[in-house]
Amino acid sequence: MPLHVLRNDITKMQVDAIVNAANINLRMGGGVCGAIFNAAGAEKLQTACDGLAPIQTGEAVITKGFSLPAKYIIHTAGPVYRGDGGEEALLRACYTNALDLAHEHGCQSMAFPLISSGIFGYPKDEALSVATSAIGDWLMNNDMDVSLVVFDKAMFSLSQELLGEVKAFIDENYVDERERKYLHRLTDTDGAAPNKVAKVGALPCLEAAAPASVPIARQRNLADAVGRLDEPFSTTLLRLIDLRGKTDVEVYKRANIDRKLFSKIRTGKGYMPSKKTALALAVALELSLEETNDLLERAGFALSRSVLFDVIVEYFITREKYDIYEINNALFEYDQPILGG
Repeated sequence: MPLHVLRNDITKMQVDAIVNAANINLRMGGGVCGAIFNAAGAEKLQTACDGLAPIQTGEAVITKGFSLPAKYIIHTAGPVYRGDGGEEALLRACYTNALDLAHEHGCQSMAFPLISSGIFGYPKDEALSVATSAIGDWLMNNDMDVSLVVFDKAMFSLSQELLGEVKAFIDENYVDERERKYLHRLTDTDGAAPNKVAKVGALPCLEAAAPASVPIARQRNLADAVGRLDEPFSTTLLRLIDLRGKTDVEVYKRANIDRKLFSKIRTGKGYMPSKKTALALAVALELSLEETNDLLERAGFALSRSVLFDVIVEYFITREKYDIYEINNALFEYDQPILGG
């Protein structure tokens, strides 16, 4: 199942378990920890935690959720950032141990905060990279619906190097709405008929169906054209999976989509995925930009320089950066929908 990155209040998440970024003594603190204690019922939760404390950095323990919507709270103690190089392994252990513990208790869904990124001082861009990497690695071998929850954009940060590269690519390639309309007006004044497009990023609309009075010869040409349609999306996808020497499981996990959705694509001859699902599969298969556009066409889509979402994804594909979580972090930074789930 996929990893979601979203803005929300973790205490309101309708999941089987939420994760508390705790201290080793499991005492009520501030920030996310304090919010979880207050929402769960501070006195009851503290009594439960007292029976489990203390814990080691990177370790995870579990309590009931009490008054929370979540059935369980998993408490894990993140590292205090000192810059000595040993924190990353401990931070990864927080995520892995929490996921293992949730799995042992039959959880199908859980939500994490960005551990150690608050008063523990872990740089937010590095904390985000460790979180998505650790969760992504775990999901390659397990199934669970996982959310990484940030309360606001201040808790979320890409590396300045990546953010700068993406911004530069957008500045160079993105055609905003005003420029697009201006270019269309220029086309009109040159005497050419304006393109009739359903929406930015979609293939041109088909003209209205031919009336009954259309000559039979033209109707036959249409029937011939329909009979010569290229292979459908699902057929192309399965052929590409074989050519790349990948398994179905590897592809849908790397695409950040769940097994049920992939099964619909595989077994449904006429099934057409959403654009973000089609792009996620292109990323999972590590397709070139030309190959990506070909696959998108078979689902009825195209990349557009006047759609910010498309331009950001194109940046990663043209640079052969196929980490779905890194792409989604950049999309989230720009308030765009994420790929896959």
